Amino acid sequence: MLKRNDIATSFLAASGTQAVEWRVEPGATGYEEAVAFMEQRVAGIRAGNAPEMLWLVEHPPLYTAGTSAENGDLLDPDRFPVFKTGRGGEYTYHGPGQRVAYVMLDLKRRAPDVRRFVATLEEWLIRTLAGFNVRGERREDRIGVWVARPDRGVGQEDKIAAIGIRLKRWVSLHGIALNVDPDLSHFSGIVPCGVADPRYGVTSLTDLGHPVTLPEVDMALRQAFEGLFGETVAEPATPAVIAPT
Repeated sequence: MLKRNDIATSFLAASGTQAVEWRVEPGATGYEEAVAFMEQRVAGIRAGNAPEMLWLVEHPPLYTAGTSAENGDLLDPDRFPVFKTGRGGEYTYHGPGQRVAYVMLDLKRRAPDVRRFVATLEEWLIRTLAGFNVRGERREDRIGVWVARPDRGVGQEDKIAAIGIRLKRWVSLHGIALNVDPDLSHFSGIVPCGVADPRYGVTSLTDLGHPVTLPEVDMALRQAFEGLFGETVAEPATPAVIAPT
């Protein structure tokens, strides 16, 4: 089996496919509302009634539990709301200063290959970080993007971006979370992504000495995304989140 660093990472759509809608949601988006909107949009993509979409949001402080989450990895269950979700992976934190990108793509129009999709998401993050002179790297035994921290000792590494996806009839939901300037202490309420090894922590662009803004990160994300996934078009700034029921 190919190692992830050796997997092809171009994920362009078939000729004639509409450009991916690119939306940046203002303010804080509730998690349940975000999931409801994703479900609605993915159903439209599957039915051919809506184009693919890349949705950038920021959440209020919360924890999410993926399908592999262990109960013992939730260390402080009373700190923030906890949401069980259908994405892959374990526990993670979302909150202000973190850019969450929900990726709603039809893999049948691109490549029905989950490993290639995940590797391309990692490459997207790696290229985005390179734009800020940060070397992000894959690890064969750990999903996400990591940064070596020799300043903290031999073998020390920090995770700067998490990946958790779900597929519905080959249309993707959920996506990536890139730490721009979140409160890193909030990760102490969980075992992030189930990685308990003390050599591995969590970092952010600000923590690494790169105090950039979310709009600057969004520009870098869009440029890197288009190089791997193809053309995007900005969605009009109309309300995107459906009202909670």
